[in-house]
Amino acid sequence: MPITGEGWELLVERQVVHRHGDRGRTAGEYRVFRDGRATGLAGMMCESLGPGDNAVPDTGLRLAPGTYPLSTHFGQRYRTIGYAATGIVGVEPMPGLLLTGTGNRTAIVLHPAHPPTLYLSSVGCLNPTRPLPASHDIDFFESRARVIALIDSLRAFAPAAFVPAENTPIPGASVVIEGEP
Repeated sequence: MPITGEGWELLVERQVVHRHGDRGRTAGEYRVFRDGRATGLAGMMCESLGPGDNAVPDTGLRLAPGTYPLSTHFGQRYRTIGYAATGIVGVEPMPGLLLTGTGNRTAIVLHPAHPPTLYLSSVGCLNPTRPLPASHDIDFFESRARVIALIDSLRAFAPAAFVPAENTPIPGASVVIEGEP
């Protein structure tokens, strides 16, 4: 399912399953495109293990491949606007974006990896990071900076969606997830 070349698209290409001891995660490359042109925002995206499943609520598996519209998010733990501006690891609320159109799966958020599970902080969510080998944990501050860069890019793309302090669809913005390693 390739990008459409229209609007703001975050392409996640799943590539491998990382395992380290009893821990596991799906890892792939992410890139942001605006009207089909790469913006330079790129890195590795970590997710739960698969296969992808949107049918069963709270399954803990990664999302099924597909295209998911994006929304601002105003939860207690993750927020698109008004997240904690601190240098302390894991202080809430942390920055995040909400994926919609996820079937029976709810509260699927793109957010930083955080304690106590820095290898993967996800029950179906997405954790961006720099490319890492299978044995490495995700660095909270580096992951947080990547989430904020994505939020800032979206705010520049669709500023009106960032005005209300409530979950608001971001017109023309989506996450495209490919692959089932």
